[in-house]
Amino acid sequence: MSGTNRTISLVITILGILGIIIGAVFIFQGFSKQNLIVERMKVEKVTLAVNPENPSQVTLVNNADDAQKAADTIAIHRRAIAPTYQDLLGSAKFDPTKPQQLTYAQAMNLENYLYMAVMAFGLVQVVLAAGAFMSLTGAGLVLTGFVLNKVPLKS
Repeated sequence: MSGTNRTISLVITILGILGIIIGAVFIFQGFSKQNLIVERMKVEKVTLAVNPENPSQVTLVNNADDAQKAADTIAIHRRAIAPTYQDLLGSAKFDPTKPQQLTYAQAMNLENYLYMAVMAFGLVQVVLAAGAFMSLTGAGLVLTGFVLNKVPLKS
């Protein structure tokens, strides 16, 4: 085997190992951030009614679908107070001493928190998929490097 073939084989193998390592880091970070989101929701006791007819039967929000449903439910309830923030205030400024305005603002905060969770769960899925792809591509490159090291290339 020529020195050039051995060098190409080594470079491909090193790139493959780097791909596997970077992919593993992506996967670790993805699961780590997903667990963080779920744990924060547990601490805050963010729940969703399993059956709207029985609001006491709830489940913890721990995925994008549940977060989306909870945020949409809050949005419906918030819009029952006022269709928009501007409609709530009219020409006045926000007054936290008015229960209706305070409730509306709190609903907006929780709604936004849940929509951000939806986006975060989605981003976690993208990071996990990218990590898996990198790792598989890296494994393919390592295998290719080993094969090239064993099989001489024609010059």
